[in-house]
Amino acid sequence: MSANLLFFLVFYPMAGAVLSYLIGRRSKEARNFFADFVVVSEFLAMVYTAVNLRGADVWAPEICGMGLHFTADGFRAIYGLVAAFMWMMTIIFSREYFAHYRNRNRYYLFQLVTLGATMGVFLSANLYTTFIFFEIMSFTSYVWVAQDERKESLRAAETYLAVAVIGGMVLLMGLFLLYDAVGTLEINDLFEACRGYENKARLYAAGGCILVGFGAKAGAFPLHIWLPKAHPVAPAPASALLSGILTKAGVYGILIISCQMFFEDHAWGILILALGTITMFGGALLAVFSVDLKRTLACSSMSQIGFILVGIGMQCLLGEENGLAVHGTFLHMMNHSLIKLVLFMAAGVVYMNLHQLNLNEIRGFGRKKPLLNFAFLMGALGIGGIPLWNGYISKTLLHESIVEYSTAPVFKAVEWIFLISGGLTVAYMLKLYISIFFEKNEDPEKQKKFDSLNGRYMNKESVFAIVGSAVILPILGMTATRTMIPLAAMAQGFMHCFEHVHTPHFFSFVCLKGGLISIAIGVLVYMVIIRHLFLQKKADGTTEYADLWPSWLDMENRIYRPVILKVLPFIGVFVCRIGDSLVDSIIVFLRKTVYRDRKLIFHTGHMPRLSDMIGDLLDMVILRSSAKEERRFRTRMRFFHSTYEEERERIESRLSFGLELAGIGMVFVFVYLLL
Repeated sequence: MSANLLFFLVFYPMAGAVLSYLIGRRSKEARNFFADFVVVSEFLAMVYTAVNLRGADVWAPEICGMGLHFTADGFRAIYGLVAAFMWMMTIIFSREYFAHYRNRNRYYLFQLVTLGATMGVFLSANLYTTFIFFEIMSFTSYVWVAQDERKESLRAAETYLAVAVIGGMVLLMGLFLLYDAVGTLEINDLFEACRGYENKARLYAAGGCILVGFGAKAGAFPLHIWLPKAHPVAPAPASALLSGILTKAGVYGILIISCQMFFEDHAWGILILALGTITMFGGALLAVFSVDLKRTLACSSMSQIGFILVGIGMQCLLGEENGLAVHGTFLHMMNHSLIKLVLFMAAGVVYMNLHQLNLNEIRGFGRKKPLLNFAFLMGALGIGGIPLWNGYISKTLLHESIVEYSTAPVFKAVEWIFLISGGLTVAYMLKLYISIFFEKNEDPEKQKKFDSLNGRYMNKESVFAIVGSAVILPILGMTATRTMIPLAAMAQGFMHCFEHVHTPHFFSFVCLKGGLISIAIGVLVYMVIIRHLFLQKKADGTTEYADLWPSWLDMENRIYRPVILKVLPFIGVFVCRIGDSLVDSIIVFLRKTVYRDRKLIFHTGHMPRLSDMIGDLLDMVILRSSAKEERRFRTRMRFFHSTYEEERERIESRLSFGLELAGIGMVFVFVYLLL
């Protein structure tokens, strides 16, 4: 039963995707109901698994060569439950959001396939299984970004796919190196296998490649470039999943290598901590500068991933005393997923009514809309780390883990960057909340139109999805010791924490101090910088939020695209041409000296049979022409024959021709192995 259910959780949504597509060809409404049924039943099956089948393990060795291996320990069961819940809510919300979209059938198809692939990632028990479903997830989610097929959407999707493909190939190389070094990809066996392996340099090489692959999906610096581009153009339900769940698939992989391969490794811990610190602060800074609602939330996701990476780095540094970092990391992963589900769906309500995301265009939309106001406020308070909301609990645990490790100046700097990044989070969420729900639009006619939408801006299904998800956030925060801490205790074994973790008193002054410092910094940044620097007065007396981020700081256009599209192809062609010409020159030199080979015979015939038939047909046609034209034609044919044979022999004698044939052979072998 357990084996069947784990496979069911992975492959049932994929089968449902095909059926929903076929149903949608006949009835859109029936397709919507069927998709709702699939995600609701998936969620209920995941609830049953999390409650009754924790620890279930199944391996199918005959599939995909090395076999598919799934398990449902505490961490995997909880995160599978979070993923299933988020898919259920976004599919329900999609019914209204996509009412006027094209290609809805395609959207539901890839939405459900990606659900199955994501469950495959989170339930995987070895890195081979993780990789297979990780790549499926990357390719199917590409369609989300390109859904509306606008120019900017296709460009963002191109960036997303490029990062996913390059990251996936580097990840695969890391898995090759790891398997060759320690002989296993089983996650639970990696700790013992890597601890006894003496060649640390080789492990670092494998771990570095795997980190690139998973870090690209997580949105960690410097591979974050797809996040600010993909979220603004993707549909809001897809953005919620991209930010809340797909980035966590990348974090899942980073957790595996950090907590299993490099547990208590100081150098690796410093690397992850440094990447996390840069990602945390950089994302928050980008969000403060952004004037686009969904782009701000996307940059916020990058920043929150940085908070999580800081927690992973602290786990490696703290070793066996990593309890606070373990609990903080897991809970912030879970909290960020649930918070971004609410915030992106709320942003979706704004977009499906206005088809605008720029703050200057949507200012005042949320006035007189209490349900939307409540939902967005719950998300804003949660992600801002305000006491009594869920984000405060996880950020407090992460902050205390930094304080616990060391009082060295470098860690004091990390602590202050942590607090400042939290303050910037408060600042940009204040900017969004006040501009949408308190300020009036500078155009009175627009504001009048916004106010007239009261009660007609979202239907009952959307209210259920958004408000139902938002209510969870304060409940978790106010009942942390009875809900969040037990969940973290269930998941801690996955991160190599087996001791009882002492839970701090979250509302003591020592714990509140960090949160209050961040809140004070955030209010100060909002009042002094955002209100006076970013909110500028125009000549007609109105105000607007100015986009002050320098365009030359766009890493994609300044670094990645020039390097990938121009520099690397040039270097590759240059090296390959030298190699090709060098080998050809050696062959010619040997033929003229050592072997003293004769010259190539100049052929004038021996065309392929098809070419002969074409030539005969043309001869028959040309007979009707003058004798002069016939002679001219035959001269051309003789020239064509000789040129063809000469070119063919020249090509077949080159190394590149042999490499091409070898490549074609590898493709056939790859297809054979897949099938």
